Amino acid sequence: MLDLFYNDGAIWFTAAAIIGTAFFAFRLIMLTLGLGHDVHVDFDLSDAQHGDPGDAFKALSLQGILAFAMGFGWAGLGALKGTGWSWPTSLGVAVAGGVAMVWLLGILLKGIYDLQSSGNIPLEAALDRSGTVYANVPAKGTGRGQVKLTVNQHQRIYNAVSDDAPIETNAVVRVVKVNEDRTLTVSRVD
Repeated sequence: MLDLFYNDGAIWFTAAAIIGTAFFAFRLIMLTLGLGHDVHVDFDLSDAQHGDPGDAFKALSLQGILAFAMGFGWAGLGALKGTGWSWPTSLGVAVAGGVAMVWLLGILLKGIYDLQSSGNIPLEAALDRSGTVYANVPAKGTGRGQVKLTVNQHQRIYNAVSDDAPIETNAVVRVVKVNEDRTLTVSRVD
């Protein structure tokens, strides 16, 4: 069994596989428990500024290095001992396996990043939208009510004031102005 991992140059792949996998798993557990902090080793490979931090590998993360070592080791070991290929061919497979793991990690991290959303909708997006009165809106200058609007495919309730007469609950209204005090001025739609 030890011959499988240590003879014929396999030690190079075995060491990378074990070290990469062990530290990657440890790092993943620490991040899952909220105890890990993201460590970046910055290698600025160009003078140009890029909008995407991944451009030209501007920053290599510890996770990326560990993923490469893990993929390099296991792919190389599989090629050398599993298929019986020569050491130089196995080295090429190992490099391809390491690059593939870094690429896969990048796709997974981008997928996680894309799950984030702000949830903030600018109040100005409610302008000229129609909705219904949620709580009676008093006559102009006598208080506030609330209106229910769908803005950017999200239903929201906003504080509102009338531009004229009072408006009762469930009446259809249109937003005519966004006020400085973060209320909406609404008018009844007939």
